[in-house]
Amino acid sequence: MRNFFISPITLVCILFLAVQRIINNPYGSIREWVVQTLLLLPAIIIAISFHEFAHAKVAELSGDDVPRRQGRVTLNPAAHVDPVGFFFLIFAGFGWGRPVEINPENFRKKRLDLFLVSLAGVVMNLILAFLFCGLWVLFVKQTNLNLNEGIGDILYTLLYNVVAMNLILCVFNLIPVPPLDGFNVVTEIFNLRQTKFYHYAYQYGYLVLIALVVFDFTDYILGPAVNWLFSMMVRVFA
Repeated sequence: MRNFFISPITLVCILFLAVQRIINNPYGSIREWVVQTLLLLPAIIIAISFHEFAHAKVAELSGDDVPRRQGRVTLNPAAHVDPVGFFFLIFAGFGWGRPVEINPENFRKKRLDLFLVSLAGVVMNLILAFLFCGLWVLFVKQTNLNLNEGIGDILYTLLYNVVAMNLILCVFNLIPVPPLDGFNVVTEIFNLRQTKFYHYAYQYGYLVLIALVVFDFTDYILGPAVNWLFSMMVRVFA
């Protein structure tokens, strides 16, 4: 995800999501919610850090030194996790990392490199999901682990969460609505950057995105796509 415009409307909508999420707590108790949230934190940090690192690294490989100078070509979560976006991701189920700043004028092949930089984050999330899915399947199939039930459940959940979070971040960011990466990918494919539609979409696109999230339209996209990808990956390792 690129820059996310924090307007009053955005904040109100995200706070609404947070309140709705708390009221509809699927875990039944605050204690269980806290436990499940703690088990989700590593997955969130891994998914965001690798996603933003991929943007930064591909930009650097394309000739732009801005990410390197700003300390973004690293897997250190401190360089990529946005405190506000991280807070809302935990409590509202919708958040963001620190966007990687780039200077397209430094790119050797501007349009191609912009396309590759935009696609880098979701590709990284897909690769991570695939690798951790292999570990998860191996863990599930391994019956001779000398672990007590508590530790086994924790490892099972941690591995599963990493797979799920990376798939969710991958699919969500491919939605062609600004400021998501999917819109930037579509922009470069159809060369929209100099059109009026591009600037109009970037000016008001965040409102469309918020509406999609608030009214659960994203669930109709995320759910089936994530489940399909997950089942395909499991079949590979089964």
